[in-house]
Amino acid sequence: MRRTTRDAIDSYRGISRRGMLLGSMQAIFVGTLAFRMRYLQVDQADQFRLLAEENSIKVRLLPPARGLIFDRNGTLVAGNEQNYRITITREDAGDTDDVLGRLARLLPLTDAEIEDTRKEVARRSPTLPITVADRLSWTDFSSVAVNAPALPGVSTEVGLSRVYPLGPDFAHVLGYVGPVSDYDLSKLSDPDPLLQIPRFQIGKLGVEARLEKELRGKAGTRRIEVNATGRIMRELNRKEGDPGENVQITIDQKLQNYVLARLGEDSAAAMVLDVQTGDILAAVSAPSFDPNLFVRGISGPDYRALTENDHRPLADKSVQGAYPPGSTFKMVTALAAMGSGAISEDETVYCRGYTELGNRRFHCWKRGGHGHVNLVESLEQSCDVFFYEVAQRTGIENISAMARRLGIGEKFDLPMSAISEGLAPDKAWKLGRYGKSWLIGDTLNAGIGQGYVLASPLQLAVMSARISTGRAVMPRLIRAIGGTELSPFDAPALGLNENHLRAVRKGMFQVSNSRRGTAYGSRIVDDTMRMAGKTGTSQVRNITAAERARGVTSNSDLPWERRDHALFISFAPFDDPRIAVSVVVEHGGGGSTTAAPIARDIVLQALNDGFPPLTAYPKSQRNRIEAERDALPLRDPQGPSGGYSRA
Repeated sequence: MRRTTRDAIDSYRGISRRGMLLGSMQAIFVGTLAFRMRYLQVDQADQFRLLAEENSIKVRLLPPARGLIFDRNGTLVAGNEQNYRITITREDAGDTDDVLGRLARLLPLTDAEIEDTRKEVARRSPTLPITVADRLSWTDFSSVAVNAPALPGVSTEVGLSRVYPLGPDFAHVLGYVGPVSDYDLSKLSDPDPLLQIPRFQIGKLGVEARLEKELRGKAGTRRIEVNATGRIMRELNRKEGDPGENVQITIDQKLQNYVLARLGEDSAAAMVLDVQTGDILAAVSAPSFDPNLFVRGISGPDYRALTENDHRPLADKSVQGAYPPGSTFKMVTALAAMGSGAISEDETVYCRGYTELGNRRFHCWKRGGHGHVNLVESLEQSCDVFFYEVAQRTGIENISAMARRLGIGEKFDLPMSAISEGLAPDKAWKLGRYGKSWLIGDTLNAGIGQGYVLASPLQLAVMSARISTGRAVMPRLIRAIGGTELSPFDAPALGLNENHLRAVRKGMFQVSNSRRGTAYGSRIVDDTMRMAGKTGTSQVRNITAAERARGVTSNSDLPWERRDHALFISFAPFDDPRIAVSVVVEHGGGGSTTAAPIARDIVLQALNDGFPPLTAYPKSQRNRIEAERDALPLRDPQGPSGGYSRA
């Protein structure tokens, strides 16, 4: 059948419309495809290139800035300094021995350091950067950076490292930081990933260790692109971590430095407390050491010099030392005796130079005896026979209970290392410790702070603070964390009879202010700053009957390590106590001649916030005192004058 012209036209129009529709769809598809290809190949080229080369993208942890530590007045005592370091990553380095060999030609690395790095590289994850060298000079650092193309897997980094600007002043209080050890990691059940970074530093002792979590902060991250040789091409992104929290301690930097200088070359310790708040204003152990040596990696000779020193500079004697308190313990015996009704304030005891128990004599320090003395006079003149007698009447259980009430035998919760608990012994303790019964002779020895009794300088200062206030003063070292101030501890009343406390305080006042007092030579003559105190001399050797018969050997004639310990505790001002001070000088001889003058100077320094007027000292001593304090090696972080007015 032949198609008409009209049918042909209609058929042509239909085909044209379908062709146009199909062509349009094809055009749209091709255009969309072209646009998408352009988007992927041009606009997103870099992103997809990185995805295609995912093995060249590395994620690195960014150590946070460690929190700063300040003294009570805002002086920086532990900070951070810029540190140029070099790291190597085994995965990117390839032949690490070859790379380390090239580094050794650029840096002053010893064979031992190279070997240590090799061992560290071998034992760590191949993706973990290992620190090869740190604390580099800018010259050495830039030399490595310039030669980076020839050092695959090697990175130059700028970080922060701990620094203690005041050196030895706060070494025992703050401690120091050091690289994380396997031992450190073994103590943690879920260690922070930061701790896996080789040579990452954490607190090892003191405040740095006890407040590690607060000071450490949280890690940040950065994503970097490296090429086939391990060289960093660029940083893709960075997320900074959270810095550690700043910490403020209660110690006064100027007073701390003064006390350390005043203790000088002695093996000694001193503690200063604010009796109202319990704030530790100074906690010093001498001799000290420079904690920066440990941060930077202490050398063998330097370490041996510290460990072989018989004055034990690494030990914190202020809280770790446990000493027989000697006569500084007599206030404990006195309060226990009056509290138990064993003796009254006015009752006297006759001292003929010794007392007898069975066939044994217990001697007084004064060979000829003190005659009749009451409680105040016995403290003033430190009569041993008086306290032998009242201790026997009182009993060790009452004495031990009073000692603990005043802080002896109590382990205070402070962020310091190896705090001593001391010892307030009783019958149960001796039986458990030695399997032996308590003897009356043990009670007599304990009554004068000898025998088994032990106390730290911290505990002695707390005891003095509690006697001066009648309250259970608690020491504290941390004033604020992260800008939030911590409240002082509540100090409830001890519940002691105020008349008994008044009698003991009067005896302590007489020690320093009566001509017959054992510390009269170290008195303060300014009425507004007069101190009350108590001397103590504790034996470290037995004195035989034969030696007593021919005369006890003078401390000055004995080897240093066999001399008596010298002690002194005090509080001031007497009428309105503000501070309590304890001083222990190991093998220093007599408490009155060695420890008391040091304590007097510390009291005046603390009360005056610097050098006191010379009129606070007895007139005959002023020239000597002025010369001695002018010679002290004082430190001031803000200037050469030391910030001390030399009135």
